[in-house]
Amino acid sequence: MSTDIASPSTRVAPAPVVDLDRDELITSHMALVGHLVRETMSRVPAHVSRDDLTSAGMTALVQAGQSFDPARGVVFARYASTRIRGAILDELRGIDWASRSVRRRARQLDETRSLLATRLGRVPTNAEVAAAAGLRADEVSANDDDVSRASVMSLQGFGDTPIDDLLPTTEASPQDELEHRERLGYLVDAVAELPERLRTVVEDYFFAERPMAEIAAELGVSESRVSQMRAEALVLLKDAMNSALAPEMVAAPSRPDGCAARRRQAYFQAVASRRTASARLSLVPSESFERTA
Repeated sequence: MSTDIASPSTRVAPAPVVDLDRDELITSHMALVGHLVRETMSRVPAHVSRDDLTSAGMTALVQAGQSFDPARGVVFARYASTRIRGAILDELRGIDWASRSVRRRARQLDETRSLLATRLGRVPTNAEVAAAAGLRADEVSANDDDVSRASVMSLQGFGDTPIDDLLPTTEASPQDELEHRERLGYLVDAVAELPERLRTVVEDYFFAERPMAEIAAELGVSESRVSQMRAEALVLLKDAMNSALAPEMVAAPSRPDGCAARRRQAYFQAVASRRTASARLSLVPSESFERTA
């Protein structure tokens, strides 16, 4: 690891978190509730009430706005989305118009169907099921209809893979857009906090698209050294972003108490504390998402 990273003592202390206008935070994210409700309505039976899901989502949004702590570094939209999705799922789980008698008869009919299918070698008709169960055919059909109306698809009912990951979409969700903007914001801060020589290499090579030979001549080093500095900077940038967004992806240093490890940690902290989450998002306009996604 290069010794280009500055000492922790030269870093500026994190700026204090500005108090939030929670009413504005809630009202500005009401569209997120609408998006998540629309997304849910496309995957559940038609009899599910949109108004009920919207009411549950709005309640969760208000609760998220009241309990949100910006000091934790989590984007509000991501935090609120989790709360809203959970409230919508709870509302769906609470919807069941089938009585216990309907459920009990449905289980009995399922058992009868299974026995008849084994005996006949095919799927039995409702009339055959009714005769075996001692019911009328219209009673079997009515029970099937009652159970069908009462059934609500679980959004997490596809094994270990959420249905969100199984259904393709052609457009980014508000959460995807905010997460993308957040990553770009962290990248801007990570580049700005790089040691001077590493930052020069990154800006000149990737942004200004200057030849490596010119960069080497300006820094007074060989082209191979510039290549090494570029690789070192890319590792730092990736680890700094992961340190803030996915800490489990950052490999532990071989010597946690060593100077290099302390310099890396100081760099990560400087990137994370360079600006607030809202200020970081403001670095990247929302309309730029489609151009960069």
